[in-house]
Amino acid sequence: MMLYKIVVLGDGGIGKTYDPTLEDSYRKQVVIDDHPCVLEVLDTAGQEEYTALRDQWIRDGEGFVLAYSISSRSTFERIERFHDQITRVKDTHKFPLMLVGNKCDKMTEREVSREEGMNMARRLKCDFIETSAKTCVNVERAFYGVVKMIRQNRQGIEIRQKKKGCHWCNIV
Repeated sequence: MMLYKIVVLGDGGIGKTYDPTLEDSYRKQVVIDDHPCVLEVLDTAGQEEYTALRDQWIRDGEGFVLAYSISSRSTFERIERFHDQITRVKDTHKFPLMLVGNKCDKMTEREVSREEGMNMARRLKCDFIETSAKTCVNVERAFYGVVKMIRQNRQGIEIRQKKKGCHWCNIV
């Protein structure tokens, strides 16, 4: 079974987990597009004092979920800081990424419009979805979307290696 390492980044208190933790890692077996796989999700702490640890988690990650709460403008405004950290650590501007506006069940407390989220996703050149971890709306869709991007990324790497004439790639 293929393993996919996904790192979740965002401020604390946005609904990524039920416990305010330093980090929380869990594995889940799922089937995506008829292919069984294991998702290893690392939910990082949003606090500033964990920046150095976050660098290591980002290095190990293949795909990323940048999350904010639609009911907290300040969490939305810090999204670009997390994106910049991924870009710096990965040393590239292209990586599997999903921008997630969480807590869409709190429509009456909304501080960040859906349009603002979509505009941010355009600037970051990534996909966007609104979710509710509380009511399980679109949560699977968000993670499955990242897995599909990782798969496309892996296929692109394999194709580039084959074009370079990499001998181990041609073994049948």
